[in-house]
Amino acid sequence: MHTAGESMVDGGRTILAAPFLKWAGGKGQLLAQYEPFFPREPVCGYFEPFVGSGAVFFHLQGRGLFERAYLSEVNAELITCYLAVRDAVDDLIAALQGHECDHAEHGAAHYYAVRAWDRAPGWASTPLVRRAARMIYLNKTCYNGLWRVNSRGHCNVPMGRYRRPDILNEGRLRAAARALQGAEITVAGFERVLERAGRGDFVYCDPPYVPLSATANFTSYSAASFGEDEQRRLAEVFAALDRQGCRVMLSNSDTPLVRALYRAFRIETVSARRNINSARHKRGAVSEVVVLNY
Repeated sequence: MHTAGESMVDGGRTILAAPFLKWAGGKGQLLAQYEPFFPREPVCGYFEPFVGSGAVFFHLQGRGLFERAYLSEVNAELITCYLAVRDAVDDLIAALQGHECDHAEHGAAHYYAVRAWDRAPGWASTPLVRRAARMIYLNKTCYNGLWRVNSRGHCNVPMGRYRRPDILNEGRLRAAARALQGAEITVAGFERVLERAGRGDFVYCDPPYVPLSATANFTSYSAASFGEDEQRRLAEVFAALDRQGCRVMLSNSDTPLVRALYRAFRIETVSARRNINSARHKRGAVSEVVVLNY
């Protein structure tokens, strides 16, 4: 992996590694508030079992906090994107060029045709780069940058209103590719982190949040749900990682359940802006918690 602060230079511009996907709950907006909570000295390994947009990974990797990283998610399509960026960025860029629009109005026909690819027989054996380009294309052109799937794992988000969507950001993809070199990237549930993480490692968990209300429960980033039972299992994993000598940091919504599950640990609060709700009046700043065992 590259050294702290290394970046891509494109046409005289320095491009730091950063998320290449929009992602609901992405932590880019919270990095400044998280900074006091991150370890100050280098750690042995970095584990992120809910990698999402990778905002925390890219930030800490740029700082040179670790030399080895283990990134995972249950969302196989998302992991496909990370693998394609890490291992085949040139081919991925070429595939995304095929999705770019040459006309002023982004077309619904192409969007819905591409969205339907995962309904076709044999989709699971489709080459990695084609799958990754599809997800990035849909992510950049769907409604509100929201990735959502149904119970069969099919993307079902309608097209957004974009005239010239930013489908291909070559500089950002290449910077991300360099940052991901050497990272182990796998499709895995969060419990698997217990098999690899140990004393001297840092684990950051950013699970689907406990809903703030009965109507706010959005966990369909993959076909699997993430309800209260999963939240309780995650709290058990957090405690087990603590016993294994790991430094562990977790983000979640500020709710009685979360505070009860982690009452034995340090709990800090941050203020986040929620932009995912379809109703504008329900968007705005909310309190979130950061749980730490150090």
